[in-house]
Amino acid sequence: MIIASAIFLITLFFVITQPKGLQIGTTAIIGAIFALILGVVNFDDVLDVTNIVWDATLSFIGIIILSMVLDEIGFFEWCALKMAKLSKGNGVLMFIYSILLGSFVSALFANDGAALILTPILLAKMRILKLQMKTIVAFLLAGGFISDSASLPFIFSNLTNIVTANYFDIGFMQYLSKMIIPFIVSVIASTIFLWLILRKDIPKKVDISLLKQPKSAIKNEKLFKLSWAFLVLLLIGYFIGDMYNLPVSIFALGGGILFLLIATSFKTVKPIHIIKEAPWQVVWFSIGLYIVVYGLKNAGLTSYLTSLLEILATKGDMVSIVATGFISAFLSAIMNNMPTVMIMDIALRDFSNQALAYANIIGCNLGPKMTPFGSLATLLWLHVLAKKGVKISYWQYCKFGFIITPPVLLIVLLSL
Repeated sequence: MIIASAIFLITLFFVITQPKGLQIGTTAIIGAIFALILGVVNFDDVLDVTNIVWDATLSFIGIIILSMVLDEIGFFEWCALKMAKLSKGNGVLMFIYSILLGSFVSALFANDGAALILTPILLAKMRILKLQMKTIVAFLLAGGFISDSASLPFIFSNLTNIVTANYFDIGFMQYLSKMIIPFIVSVIASTIFLWLILRKDIPKKVDISLLKQPKSAIKNEKLFKLSWAFLVLLLIGYFIGDMYNLPVSIFALGGGILFLLIATSFKTVKPIHIIKEAPWQVVWFSIGLYIVVYGLKNAGLTSYLTSLLEILATKGDMVSIVATGFISAFLSAIMNNMPTVMIMDIALRDFSNQALAYANIIGCNLGPKMTPFGSLATLLWLHVLAKKGVKISYWQYCKFGFIITPPVLLIVLLSL
């Protein structure tokens, strides 16, 4: 356990600090190599990890490609401008609408997509509106939180969803029917608590006349209209795929590539640029870190968690669900939600109550918001903001995260 823990902690330290520009994916792969060299994992373990994460990884690539193409044609900017105009200058409504927009993007384009694409657009618009920095930070904190807390309804809304659904053989429709209520509850609870915590920094009125009209953001109106129809057809494709037990990645990756080809035929995007700019480091990060954490599993961590969960299961379903969610949440906050979801899935493998698998997802999606390194989406989000000149300290983030996450998490788990 000592060697496995040391490799994990050192890898996580370098992922968080990124010394001399060392990228997160490179760090994770180096950690995985050391785990192999030191015998913490073997090549059979690497194959096991690959079998667990391949569908999630390919799905992520497809969703990001689709998101980047939509971003190029002005889809997300149009949404942001439309949201601002609908508020009619009411600061409270703009705050609520921005949260709802974040929920929409997170649900359909995954939490990482919301962090990578929507954040820079919202930041640019808030600067045009000449909002005070404390107001900008309030909007950004709300957007950052909702990107994870709203990533519940579909299997493809978060990598953790895909990994768990595949591990427990949960179908697309089955997953949606179980998680749609927690999703709605999460959005409502998140909005209420975000408003209560950040309301002092939200202005009553905003001069939206400074913003351009939403239509001006559209690069190609015909392609823009087609994109809405494409998203509907893609969603239908997921349901059809569920009927035939097809992997989510067939539609996520296939849809992303197909829309890239469609946009290219309209001469609206440059495919080489999209492929080059896609966050490939995230792929290496997910694979590498999963391998590193598999070493903790080999060292006995999952056995310990299984014993603890078995004790909690004797206390009744509700206690077991809430406890599982909070264990996943705190582990995610400490050691990142991507490895946590796999460790917890393995620990829950022989439990008959499938609700615990959903509780694990909820904990792994909301729990990471307690620390800046709890989820990859948050790390990317902070990195994007830093590059744009907005620095949110780890202490400031943790203070905010520890206040809002536990109550929202509890409410969502109780709705399961």
